Amino acid sequence: MAHMLTAELEELKERVRRVALEFGLDFFEVIFEVVDYDELNMIAAYDGFPVRYPHWRWGMEYEKLSKTHTYGLQRIYELVINNDPSYAYLLSSNTMTDHKLVMAHVYAHSDFFKNNAFFAHTNRKMLDEMLHHAERIRAYMEQYGVEVVEEFVDWCLSIDNLIDYHNPPDLRRKRVGKSEGGRRKGPVKFRAKEYMERFINPPELLKEQRRELEEETRRRIRFPPHPERDVMLFLMEHAPLADWQRSVLSMIREEAYYFVPQMMTKIMNEGWATYWHSKMMTEALLEPQELIDYAERHSGTVSAMPGQINPYRIGLELYRYIEERWDKGRFGKEWEECDTYQKSREWDLKLGLGRQKIFEVRRIYNDITFIDEFLTEEFAQQQRLFIYGWDPASRRFVIMDRDPTKVKKLLLTALTNCGQPY
Repeated sequence: MAHMLTAELEELKERVRRVALEFGLDFFEVIFEVVDYDELNMIAAYDGFPVRYPHWRWGMEYEKLSKTHTYGLQRIYELVINNDPSYAYLLSSNTMTDHKLVMAHVYAHSDFFKNNAFFAHTNRKMLDEMLHHAERIRAYMEQYGVEVVEEFVDWCLSIDNLIDYHNPPDLRRKRVGKSEGGRRKGPVKFRAKEYMERFINPPELLKEQRRELEEETRRRIRFPPHPERDVMLFLMEHAPLADWQRSVLSMIREEAYYFVPQMMTKIMNEGWATYWHSKMMTEALLEPQELIDYAERHSGTVSAMPGQINPYRIGLELYRYIEERWDKGRFGKEWEECDTYQKSREWDLKLGLGRQKIFEVRRIYNDITFIDEFLTEEFAQQQRLFIYGWDPASRRFVIMDRDPTKVKKLLLTALTNCGQPY
């Protein structure tokens, strides 16, 4: 059962909040609750929400999280929900240093949720909506039977990635059909005397009009008339479903769209939160006796993992890289035309625009545009980003390619369509 903050934690929360505001962060109100590791695993299994509809997948995820925690393979320190107000969970076994770091991290997440353009269309009251969905699906289970409803939920979840990731949805949109009454039945011919017919109504024009009408007819016969990426919406509108099935499909679809911005900005979001917890801890919050504990926690968060991308690390380092470039004026036409290594190394116009730039990036980019625009050859070399592959001879993963262009292309490909097949 979640517990409210102690007086000591309330005081710490207020201190961290003030520091976050001083650094220029703009966040929702954040409500912290303290839970033990088992409760945190249960909430994490529910994708961060305290209540979800009944389904076996939550139990499966809980078992996985419990096992990885028990065997020391993974530990969750915090969870925060994109909601207004934002809800965050603190692990009761955390030290005060951990709580301080986690609170700073959470306030930065809330700032990102509130200000990033890709979150603008999300439901800011999703905590209430998830509860509403759970109650409705439970009611359907009581009315139609647990197995019947659960089987249909399985089916819905199997296609919950068949939505339009790049088109913010109007989940209640209505399609208005065009009137058929005004449709032309044949080419437009003007009245003309016989000897002027070929000049007033050229045969070539009439032929072209017939072709266009035939194409229009084919389009009207085609179903659907235009390609539809949102397969879930198409099925809601056209599949022969019972009312309760259409309702369940609509709820699963709405939840799928809620999580899309988080999938599209994983690197940016975690990088932003890590950047700011690092800033706030080292410049305002950290006590001398807490330094070692903080360094251990932070280094574990941003450690490089051979053969995989750590979103906390690459996001943090890319924000720092952008800040340094814009502070030193390493952008624009003159910088691009700089053709000597020594000059580029010493380049510093002392513009001090770095902080302004990273706030701008936080507001309008997603992971793909973030990586595409700012991951340069220089950055890839600094961070030792390589392509790894399995070597049968040594029976281990080894560096297969060091070309930064190929590394960037591979990373962008992995991020396209939120990592789903396309």
